[in-house]
Amino acid sequence: MSQHPTALLHPEDDVLIALRAFPAGSEVDGLTLTQDVGVGHKIARRAVAKGAPVHRYHQVIGFASTDIAAGEHVHSHNLSMGEVKHEHRFGANVRPTPRATPARSFMGIRRADGRVATRNYIGVISSVNCSATAAKMIAQHYRDRLADFPNVDGVVALTHKSGCGLDTPVAGIQALRRALAGYVRHPNFAHVIVVGLGCEIANLGDVLDGAPGDSLSIQAEGGTPKLVAEAIRRIDALLPQVNAVQREPVPLAELKLAMQCGGSSGISGISCNPALGHAVDLLVSHGGTAILSETTECYGAQHLLTARATSPEVGQHLLDRIAWWEDFARSRGLVIDNNPSPGNKAGGLTTIIEKSLGSIAKGGTTNLNAVYEYAEPVAAGQGLVFMDAPAFDPVGATAQVAGGAHLMVFTTDRGSAFGCKPAPSIKLAGSTSLFQRMPDDMDINAGRIVDGTASVEQVGQEIFERIIAVAGDERTSSELLGYGEEEFCPWDLGVML
Repeated sequence: MSQHPTALLHPEDDVLIALRAFPAGSEVDGLTLTQDVGVGHKIARRAVAKGAPVHRYHQVIGFASTDIAAGEHVHSHNLSMGEVKHEHRFGANVRPTPRATPARSFMGIRRADGRVATRNYIGVISSVNCSATAAKMIAQHYRDRLADFPNVDGVVALTHKSGCGLDTPVAGIQALRRALAGYVRHPNFAHVIVVGLGCEIANLGDVLDGAPGDSLSIQAEGGTPKLVAEAIRRIDALLPQVNAVQREPVPLAELKLAMQCGGSSGISGISCNPALGHAVDLLVSHGGTAILSETTECYGAQHLLTARATSPEVGQHLLDRIAWWEDFARSRGLVIDNNPSPGNKAGGLTTIIEKSLGSIAKGGTTNLNAVYEYAEPVAAGQGLVFMDAPAFDPVGATAQVAGGAHLMVFTTDRGSAFGCKPAPSIKLAGSTSLFQRMPDDMDINAGRIVDGTASVEQVGQEIFERIIAVAGDERTSSELLGYGEEEFCPWDLGVML
């Protein structure tokens, strides 16, 4: 059990966070609860008048839509988004980045061209939905036929539902091409075969764009059976060479880590997310790169990131992406506060601002050094960077892996099932109850922070050590379960014609 029934995140906050469920009438921290309050939900510490701001994390998370009494449950029935204006002081919180000594390393794979890998897959990637079945047929052939090649992690089919019917100049086809090209070049693939139909807009030449790999089209090969047979012939010939790898020490400075939030709750922002943030600070201190993303789950908290931007250009680039999202949502009759899902709200998150403030905790406390567009290549040794992407996990993760992320740490307190081949995914449970309920899907229990049995720093250190181990050859829960192929999901922004 927790050492305390609630969490007060800042002395001036208007709300407490319930660390366990309480029925109406309970006496909690000197308050008499007027309604049932679930785990992760908010309790008013004091009366808040209608229209007044409500604070959590010492930040405004919304405005009281009715008068709120002390001891009242604070949620969607009495708290709404409203408009919060922030001053953006670019670089105000920029600090020198600590450098750890001695520098740590991980047991990675060094490709012949110098690129570093954490896994050793062969990829079969469809350029268009029309060739998806053929790509899966090729990969399926190898499901139980790699016993003689123990250093080959698998033959992976990555397919999608797009690739044609899109107007070529629009952002959708450009994002798709960047994503496909990023996977073709990903160092965790020893070799890639791109499979197409032969008449699609996302043609094979655009996907490969000079990268090493093969391309085959169903039309040119004379139909599906002939294409599948030719791809198998080529992979069979490659297997001995792909298997002939050895792991060696690689500096952490060459590692690129992606971060994602899965199903979140009011607990995520005080357990798994800040613990991951501590691990990210450790990685950055060793010269590594950490990719924060999910633009719509940074909305309302962007002022905290721009204050850490190392230049006005970096800060403005982030604000430009936020403005694009506002226009994008508005043009479709939506608002970004539609983001919190029913599961998020059931877990205690009310507004997108509240969700964002917990989400950005994954990024730790170091400087923000760069902002990337969707699926752009990310340079190594950059410290904390941001990549623009939607908050839907598969679409955002696809961008980060396309950008070159070697592995991912994925936080959740509702329970998410996820993988992102060819990059391994480490799953963090935000509560002990989730870790116990889904033990085969989770790697680390960050709920010990809420239980009072471990600190943020202790769990963060454990995450950091697990990152090093998984970047070597330790398998994650999602890898053991076989997740990671269906989650390849490039962002489809285009108008279908």
